[in-house]
Amino acid sequence: MYPLQYRQSKRGVANVLRQPFSVLVVIYKRDGDFLLIQRADDPEFWQSVTGGIEQGEKPIDTAIRELKEETGIDALKLNLSVVQHSHTNSYEIRPQWRYRYAPGNYINTEYVFSVEVPEHITLVLNPSEHTDYIWLPQRLAAQKAWSPSNKKEIIELEIQTHAI
Repeated sequence: MYPLQYRQSKRGVANVLRQPFSVLVVIYKRDGDFLLIQRADDPEFWQSVTGGIEQGEKPIDTAIRELKEETGIDALKLNLSVVQHSHTNSYEIRPQWRYRYAPGNYINTEYVFSVEVPEHITLVLNPSEHTDYIWLPQRLAAQKAWSPSNKKEIIELEIQTHAI
């Protein structure tokens, strides 16, 4: 990982700059529905759970932390299996988000995870990050997801669906 770098904020506070490593956690139910959450800063941006890997944090720990922070789903408490996929994605960081990263970081590496949740799971969104959520069948969820890597991971996830 990279050494910590800081940027002075307008209020004189030193903010830790993000490292170009993140997680994507695709959440689905046994019936084949996938969860998408709507970003608070861009109402057209629907996504699975995502988040930056903090200094010294393992990707699996980030996935579990972000799942709880963004949706209220506590994988450890609920004994859910968060599965790490055998590949990563790389993509260009959106220009409007680059100020969050150290200069020269334009490509993000995304570790991919998935988790099956119970049919009647309760969600609690973090309103500073997300304003709404929707459960959609696989193909519709992939169409609605904003990022190409999120679309790809939803489509490629092979699940055993069981109609009720």
